[in-house]
This record gives sequence, C-alpha cells and structure tokens, in this order.
Amino acid sequence: MSLYEKLLNREEKLSLIGLGYVGMPIAVAFSRKLDVVGFDTNKEKIALYKAGIDPTQEVGNEAIQNTSVYFTCDEKKLRAAKFHIVAVPTPINQDKTPNLTPLVVASSILGRNLTKNSIVVYESTVYPGVTEGICVPILEKESGLKCGVDFKVGYSPERINPGDKQHRLENIRKIVAGIDQQALEEIKKIYDLVIEVGTYPVSTIKTAEAIKVVENSQRDINIAFMNELAMVFDKMGIDTNEVVDGMNTKWNALGFRPGLVGGHCIGVDPYYFTYESEKLGYHSQIILSGRKVNDSMGQFVANAAIKEMIKAGKAPKESKVVILGLTFKENCPDIRNSKVEDIVNRLKEFDIVPVISDTWANKEEVKKVYNIDLVNFEDIKDADCLIIAVAHEQYKKLLIADFDKLFINEDNNQKIIIDVKGILNRSDVNNLGYHYWRL
Repeated sequence: MSLYEKLLNREEKLSLIGLGYVGMPIAVAFSRKLDVVGFDTNKEKIALYKAGIDPTQEVGNEAIQNTSVYFTCDEKKLRAAKFHIVAVPTPINQDKTPNLTPLVVASSILGRNLTKNSIVVYESTVYPGVTEGICVPILEKESGLKCGVDFKVGYSPERINPGDKQHRLENIRKIVAGIDQQALEEIKKIYDLVIEVGTYPVSTIKTAEAIKVVENSQRDINIAFMNELAMVFDKMGIDTNEVVDGMNTKWNALGFRPGLVGGHCIGVDPYYFTYESEKLGYHSQIILSGRKVNDSMGQFVANAAIKEMIKAGKAPKESKVVILGLTFKENCPDIRNSKVEDIVNRLKEFDIVPVISDTWANKEEVKKVYNIDLVNFEDIKDADCLIIAVAHEQYKKLLIADFDKLFINEDNNQKIIIDVKGILNRSDVNNLGYHYWRL
C-alpha cells in the first residue's frame, strides 16, 4: 500500500513544520482530508491556535476552531507522521545574503524525529540546490537514514499570497518535484487532494526551486520599471497612475504599478537567485538593478514628503507627520520586511519621529520587531503631513473629510497628503486645495 493510500485511510499522518502565513493554511486544508500534526517552535503561536485564534488572519478564527489539526510545539510528535511539509521562512541577512538558519533548524528538528519510509517536502523559498545540497545532508546526519533509500524528499514552492482572498491555496496551481519518479508521483497525488486546480510536476527539485525565485524576481523587475518611471515622471510633473491607466487600455499591458516592494517573497527572492548565480561566476545585470530601485522607494517617498512640507511653508523638523500603514502590503497583518520602515528611517534623518497607525498590524509584534509604538487611528490629531503608505481597505473606504479630521485646524493649502498607492481621487483632493503627491 502506498503512503498516499495510508494517509487517506488514516493509517499514517501528515505533519506541517512551520505554522505561519504559509504553513497554517496548508495544515488546515490537509486536515479536511487527512490526520495532520501542526508543529511550530513558537509556543505563543501554538497557544493561540489551540485557543482558536488565527493571528495571521489567513483562514480566520472559525476555521482554526473547527480544524482537526493537532497543534504542538513538541518535536517528538513529528515521529507519528510519515509525510512532512516544511514551510519555514527564509529571510536575508543584513548584507542581502540568504539566511538559511530557520531552514537548517527545521531540518535538524525533523531529522531527529524522521522515521523510515517517510517523504519530506520543502516549501520554503531557496536558491536552486539548497534542498539536496543543504537540507538532505542535515536530515541524513540527524536521522542516521539514507535519502533515496530510507526516505524521499521533494520540493513544492509556496505560492500563497497573504491577504489575498481571491487567489487561495486551493485555486493556485502548485509546482511539485521529487528526488525520483516514485517520490514525485506520491507527492503529486497527495497535494492533488487539496489543490483543486491541480499540480504541475517538473523534472527536478532544482527546477522547482528555480521556478519560485524566478517568478518573484520577474515581478520585482516589472515593479522596479514602474518605480523608475514614477521617479522620472515626478520630475516631469506627469501623473504616473494616469499614464498606467492609459497604458492598460492596450491588450498586452501587464498592469504593474509603482509602490513599496517588501515582504517575505518579492523583496527577498531576487537576492537568493543572484547569490547562487554569483557563486557560479555570473553577476546579474538586471535583477539587482531592479532590487536597488525598489529598495530606494521608501527614501524617495520620504524625500517627497519633505519637499511638499517645504512647499507648503512648513519647517519639516517642527511638523507632525502621520503614517497610515506599516504592514508590507494591504489587508494583511504581515510586517516582515516592510519598506515603510525605510520611510520612517529617512524621516528620522531630518529629526522627524512620525506617528504611525495600522489597522491590521499587531502592536506587540511591531514594538518587538521595529521598536515602534503604534497609535489607534481614532487618536490621531493635529497632523501637518499625512502619508498613506499602505492601501488597507479600511483606508480606501474613507472620505477626504475623514482624513481631514486627522489634520491640524488650518487652511487646506497647508495640509500635505502623500498618497503612496493613489487611493484618493487626485482631482478631488487638488480642488480642495491640499498639497497632494502620489507615486
């Protein structure tokens, strides 16, 4: 009997190592079909899940309360499973090199608890070669087992888009790869249980690893092009969004828009790709240039705010700047690699300590990660300059009059609005006399 059949018959279990924005939705999805062990080293996170609370807001509290996933931080419980999925983050170091520490730790934990005839599938974003060259040796060393003989490995890059309620795990086609044909067939059948649109098998694990870093690098480059245009159009006095709206009337337009590019994928994956290519002697001519542009956008936005304050006759150092939004993207509590931090850091160079509010971010987490004390939206007042940094749905629903209540009581021509994502109607704001700027 195959592992697939044993899982369906509930004779064996599936485990999920890493219960964040990616791992937890996968665990919940599989639990509708199989017995699932959900493991994470974060005791506080496990306690929340056990209490029926979803801190990621990806599937919601109700789904967590009704799931059959066995949440645990006891690594020995992994021994009860035969099919393991590793979905831990893969960040970058200060010098932009890959930080594989979470992956190494997860592999060590799993290796210590790996049993014969298991299959291990990695979902974490890595450069080509990591699964077989780094993870497999750790699994073999810790378990005393031989890959390809005693256990198999595979790779299936995560494609979950945090905060996106339209493109979900179930309706995004999933890349799958295995160390051999037998492993690939088992992995494909198991993932097909929860991927409604089906899986896409590829020939090697390295190919699957490459697909992940390349698809995000491609997106990063396209956004970098739009960001560069925004910088040029700003000097020309041309509205970038109007240009993009016009361009998008053509059938083959790609629809990208300028903005802050952070997060755990697009802001990181290009560095994984170029890291490995440079080890092989090839130095990127395009990818790192795009990353350089996107990494500069926070500073560009902050500089624009300074210029608009000066135009309005205000002394930036004496002005109260309010920033709405800190998460790396809209409608999502994920604050990892948020480029809003770059805006904050640039403003601090001018001795401006902005007031920051976010309707999605967790205050304790923000304090721990960025040493920033978030304020409640309703407590904001007397602003001179308002930077709408993240296009949360709550902000998009507000009227100009709602934003006006956040400002100090003075003429509109002394109120500055920096609308990073262009959520307001430019004509309406300009007609009311505000100093308005957007990418």
